[in-house]
Formats: sequence, C-alpha cells, structure tokens
Amino acid sequence: RPAFNCSAAQNVMARIAIPSSGVGPLVFASGANHYRLIGLEVTRPVGGIVYSLISLAKGVTADHLVFDRMWLHGTPQDETTKGIQLGGSRYVAVVDSFFTDFHCTSMTGACTDALAIGGGAGDLPMGPYKIVNNFLESSGENILFGGAEATFAPSDIEVRHNHMFKPLIWMKGQPGFVGGPTGDPFIVKNLFELKNAQRVLFEGNIMENSWGGFSQHGYGLVLTPKNQADWNSTGNLCPMCLVTDVTIRYSTISHVAAGLAIANILSSNGGAPRDGQRYSIHDITVDDIDGAKYNGPGIFAMLAMTADVPVLQNVLIDHVTAFPPHTFLGVGNYTSGLQMVNISLNNSISAAGVYPVWSTGGATNCAYYDKPLITFNACFNPYSFAHNAIIGSSSNYPPSLWPPSTFFPPNASAAQFVDYKNGNGGDYHLLPSSPYKNAGTDGKDLGADVDAILVKIADAY
Repeated sequence: RPAFNCSAAQNVMARIAIPSSGVGPLVFASGANHYRLIGLEVTRPVGGIVYSLISLAKGVTADHLVFDRMWLHGTPQDETTKGIQLGGSRYVAVVDSFFTDFHCTSMTGACTDALAIGGGAGDLPMGPYKIVNNFLESSGENILFGGAEATFAPSDIEVRHNHMFKPLIWMKGQPGFVGGPTGDPFIVKNLFELKNAQRVLFEGNIMENSWGGFSQHGYGLVLTPKNQADWNSTGNLCPMCLVTDVTIRYSTISHVAAGLAIANILSSNGGAPRDGQRYSIHDITVDDIDGAKYNGPGIFAMLAMTADVPVLQNVLIDHVTAFPPHTFLGVGNYTSGLQMVNISLNNSISAAGVYPVWSTGGATNCAYYDKPLITFNACFNPYSFAHNAIIGSSSNYPPSLWPPSTFFPPNASAAQFVDYKNGNGGDYHLLPSSPYKNAGTDGKDLGADVDAILVKIADAY
C-alpha cells in the first residue's frame, strides 16, 4: 500500500467491532437521519464472513449521514464483502476516510464480490452522494453502483479526489502473496463500475492495479447499465437500471489489464437495461496497460452494444493519453444494421497496439473486418474521429485505413513526451518542439491536460 503521509503512524481512534460474523457492527434503522460519525475505526474479528461493516436495514431509508475520517477494514485473509452499503439512503457523504482489506476468496470462499463502497440497489430513491478524498481498497470493485434488484437509479453522485487501489500482493505469484486462508487468491474485478447510476461526476481520482483471471478482465473503469439476472429463475431484477449523464475527467488509471469498458448489453437471462448514454470522458491518462502481466486484453477502450438493448449513444472521449500494447479500440455491435450514435473520439494520443481497432468477436459484428475506417463507418453514425495521434500503427493499417485528420508518429519518441518511461509512470507533457503541441481541434495540445490532472489529484488520499 502507499506510504502514509506522516513519519510515525499511530492508531488513536475509538474502535467499534462486530463481535462475530454476520452484518455490522453498524446498521441504520428506518428513518435514521442527521448522523455524523467522526474518527472511528470500524472492523471485525478474525474468522468467518462479514457482509457489510456499515449498512441500512433491508428496505428502509436513512438520510443525512456523514462518515468522516473513518478507518473501515476487514482482516488480511477473511472475507469482508463491503465497507459501506448505501442501500436506500439519501444525502450521504463519505470523506477523508480509509478502507482496507475488503475481499472475497476464489474457489473456496462464501462470497464473490467485495466492495469498499456499494450502492444503487433497492426500491427507494437514492442519492445524492459525496465520496471525496478517500483511500479505497477492495478486491472486487472499489466503488460499484448497481448489480442488484432496483426500481430507482441513484442520482447526483460526486466521486472526487479518491485513491482506488488493489495491493499487488493479492496477485498470485507476486512476492509476499496474500490470499484467503486456503491459499486461494481473492476475486479481483474492476476499480470503478456503474451498472445503475445517473448524473455522476468522477474527477481527480487516482486508480491503480486491476487484473483479470476471474469473471472480469482487469478494467480500470466500467460503464455498463445492467438489468441484473435473477439467478433463481429465468427472470431479471432491474429493467429500470440505467447509466446516464456521466462525466469522467482529470484522473489517472495505471497498472491495469485494460482501460475503459463502455457497453449496453443484455443480462445473462436476456434482460435489457433502461438506458446507457451521455458520457463525457476527457483529460485522463491510462498507462502501464499490460495484458500479459495483468491477465487481460491489453486494450485502451471497448465500445459494445448487443441486440435488443437501448442504443449506445452520445459518447465523447477527448484529450486522452493512453498506451495499450494490444488494441487501441475494441468494437462490438451485434445488432442488425443499428449503429451506435454520436460517438466522438478526438484530440488524443494513444499507442496503436498490434491491432489498433479490433472486433470483440462474432461474424455478425459490424467490426468484423478489423479495419479502422471500415469499422467506424459500419458501426457509428454519426461519429467524429479527429486530430488523434496514433503511435506506431503498422504498415498493415496505413493512413488510408484511418480518418483523414489522423496523425501517425512512428514511435513514442516522435510524439516527444517530456519523459515517456515506456508508458509507465512517465511525464506525458509534450515538449515545446512536439508536432502535436496546439494541434487539437480546440487549439490545445493533443492528449490529456497533464497540468490540470496534477492539480486535481494533488494530495489525493
């Protein structure tokens, strides 16, 4: 874990612990309101499984809750599924707090998904939520909204200035490996995921370490509205689930198997979500994408849509810096002639990867031919792909196979970063001599605004 910002850390917090396995120690009853919990350690004993350290009783609402300068944690090897389960809460803030050791064990465990903070489930209005300046550690999703039965979408969610982290010692084969009591590794999923949420601001966050090998593929950020399948029947639990009006900006994603997954898809039981659209993603860096090391696809971004779901539309990806080794953009569209609408990818610098624009599979996929311009014309309408620098595109993908305003630096040196460092922890400012200074459609440098990112993530927990 990252070092504390002090020379000698001491625990001087009051401690609340559940005496045994189960749920707790803090459960808010119906109507609970105007509580501010400050400076508490909330934890559990060794042995057994604990499902949520802080939660709401099932089917009830609570409001105006503040969790301030808290330390919520499990134990190094036991299963603790959630730090805070927001349930049917309204007006909740989680600020300046520290979450560690939330994990489920593969193969021999009793749970399959562990979260630092989870919400977006239930039959009551949810939000607004303020999640600001926290250290959030979990083997599953560090933050997840959705993934269960709901008739409302949580609204007005602010996620800023957090550090989302998975310790590499949880990866089997790493020095100092730590897994469950049986030695099986913890189930790792993604860093930030939305399956049911609307009006979300994600800004100034540091995201580190995500790998595949379980049910997920090691993405940093996932936007996939999901009508969750009912595993006890052939039905579905959330036809009202949606993900809309999401802004992601001034953040970093590092040490992952893949960057972004954006998709409107059916549930395992064939249920469609209500909607998934209006995403603005700009000024982010995605580096140390390594499919081999982190057991995943080695891709910057995936855009996908299956048949019988709402059209994926109004997606803006702008001023991004990324270094995928395998694929810049994966595309999957399994509809009959229905295209994704209003897709914009502009002003970015990215490695091409071995296969720059690649089908996610299937003979009916509009990206079947794996050629950038052919794929864009077949899968998106309208779309914009303007003033992007694609580093190291091979002769198999010549300029004639790309939109006309694309730039083609042969390697990272030609892009002229201040300090590339092989795309892992570098300084991605452009040198004054770079041909991509002020080369954007807006007159700005191509790639992410590194200065703006550094301001937003400065002193993130």
